[in-house]
Amino acid sequence: MQSLFEILLLILGIARLFIFAHFIMSWLLAFNVLNPRQQFVQQVWQGLSRVLEPIYRPIRSILPSMGGLDLAPLIALIAIYALEIILRNNAGLFL
Repeated sequence: MQSLFEILLLILGIARLFIFAHFIMSWLLAFNVLNPRQQFVQQVWQGLSRVLEPIYRPIRSILPSMGGLDLAPLIALIAIYALEIILRNNAGLFL
């Protein structure tokens, strides 16, 4: 059961990494640091968007419209940290 606990933490860590990469890449695209017409940049952006959209969509449906500001990544990160805290505090259940 300890391995299940570690696998869950690994999955949450990977999700957090993807959210950070998506967030940073969105800023780099917005400020024209990355060229969105390059094939590699498009593939990475579309891949991250496909992976993260199922996480962001329910959050966006709950949040009110904020104009051009998207708070879904921030809420998703807070939820991931909350899940990590819950898992770590209940680690004894996995032993």
